[in-house]
Amino acid sequence: MGYKTKITLLMILAIGLIVVYMTIDSKGNWEYVLPRRGLSIVAIVITGAAIAFSTMVFQTITNNRILTPSIIGLDSLYLLIQTFIIYVFGSTSFFVLNQYLNFTISVGLMVLFAAFLYKLLFRREGQNIYLLLLIGLVFGTLFSSLSTFMQVLIDPNEFLSVQDRMFASFNNIHTELLGISILLILVLGLYFYQFTKYLDVLSLGREQAINLGVHYDHVVKRMLIMIAILVSIATALVGPITFLGLLVANVAHEFMRTYQHKYLLSSSMLISVIALVGGQLIIERVFTFSTTLSVIINFIGGVYFLYLLLKESKKW
Repeated sequence: MGYKTKITLLMILAIGLIVVYMTIDSKGNWEYVLPRRGLSIVAIVITGAAIAFSTMVFQTITNNRILTPSIIGLDSLYLLIQTFIIYVFGSTSFFVLNQYLNFTISVGLMVLFAAFLYKLLFRREGQNIYLLLLIGLVFGTLFSSLSTFMQVLIDPNEFLSVQDRMFASFNNIHTELLGISILLILVLGLYFYQFTKYLDVLSLGREQAINLGVHYDHVVKRMLIMIAILVSIATALVGPITFLGLLVANVAHEFMRTYQHKYLLSSSMLISVIALVGGQLIIERVFTFSTTLSVIINFIGGVYFLYLLLKESKKW
């Protein structure tokens, strides 16, 4: 089966699931059902595409298929920001109720933190990118510990607001943020287009990419900043989904069986949309909202992560 045929099949499956999600149990109340479910679908597509795209590019840069952008601590930082705001100002403060301000603070601080890490990494030539991952892992653990500390001290009623932000949910989407999220992603997509030609070469490794004429540090630094912005947007929009990127990126690799990123990127984004829409259908129709989609995805992704570790261990 050719690559374009596989992409077409994924596209048909994604559209089919979206149609089912939009029309199931509508009972003719189209004026009420379509706008509400339409916003959920837009959020799912934005989140799924951003996480899949950023993870695929991140794995290409690190040349490792068991790593995701969350390893540098962005998810932990988001939870720390939300916990700190509620701990200091309360859940009824302007910083919590004003979604635009909260979104701006969250995305801004997460991107600044990523830029700080990249400055440390690219301060001198020849720094290993795994140093970035180790530093990010340490900071992520620190952020998680600080969040837990404040959650222990916080008022139980205020903690409920924090808990809502600990898990991604497509049932309570900040719809007013969809417009600015789409705009930012479109701008990033246009800017990133000039770097797509380097991805296949970067997958060969740092030394080979430099030998083939790629200005490695220049390209990677800009790609990492774009990855941080995409992850920040997706996390601030619906909450953290740690293992989604790992899951869809590896499934895309196994399904497409190619090194060409023009196929890998599009297939991973479609698989991400399929997983999120299908998972949301199961949450709503089977589990009747008794759990959240992120819990199921993180469970499956965690099991798959262990499988990848054991698989790589046997190869080694």
